[in-house]
Amino acid sequence: MVDPEGRQVILVVEDEESYQDALSVGLTVEGFVVLAAKTLAEARLLLTSSHPDLVLLDVMLPDGSGVDFCREVTAQSRTPVIMVSARSSEVDVVLGLEIGAADYVTKPYRLRELVARMRAVLRRPAPSNSEDDAVNFGDITMDFVRRTVTRRGVDIDLSRKEFDLLALFASRLGQVVTRETCLDALWWGLQLSDTRTLDTHVKRLRQKIEQDPANPRHLVTIRGVGFRLDA
Repeated sequence: MVDPEGRQVILVVEDEESYQDALSVGLTVEGFVVLAAKTLAEARLLLTSSHPDLVLLDVMLPDGSGVDFCREVTAQSRTPVIMVSARSSEVDVVLGLEIGAADYVTKPYRLRELVARMRAVLRRPAPSNSEDDAVNFGDITMDFVRRTVTRRGVDIDLSRKEFDLLALFASRLGQVVTRETCLDALWWGLQLSDTRTLDTHVKRLRQKIEQDPANPRHLVTIRGVGFRLDA
């Protein structure tokens, strides 16, 4: 949805009135346009008619599971989903992220933290037209829409986070992506002084996309700055 004032549109799918009202007011103050749905049926209609920039999705809804709806959204569109739920177990969080959610926030939450997470997700690069649907580097093709990476037609199996990290690099092919940018986009809240998680994911990516991971041709390190994906 294109707002006349250029504001980003957020679809809030939440059946608890207290949370929905607070989000509507708080996010409006933060400069967003808020669309509200209390059921999955309403959410589907608004998703189709309004094309929001981001979905805030409760897990437990009166007419179905937010988990199933998240699968629908991520399979059919590029709209990012942040799951918001009282379920805070590690299993619930991991499940939410594995099915494609961009982030998982547990109730109760602070609005300032939620907004910061939303802005981090919204800053993640996303191809905006058909000519950007895929990127080639070497003999590898990355399809953003189908979320696939192939080498000469053979699938390369990547985890969700590995794909998102590679997509960040691929969207800026030939440009240096700083460590700060990687952490801000994919690991909100992780301190720059602790980048072992980022380094581990880069190492795994090289093992999967490089012919010689010890001497990478594509995903190269720019010492003291970050990484660059070369064609």
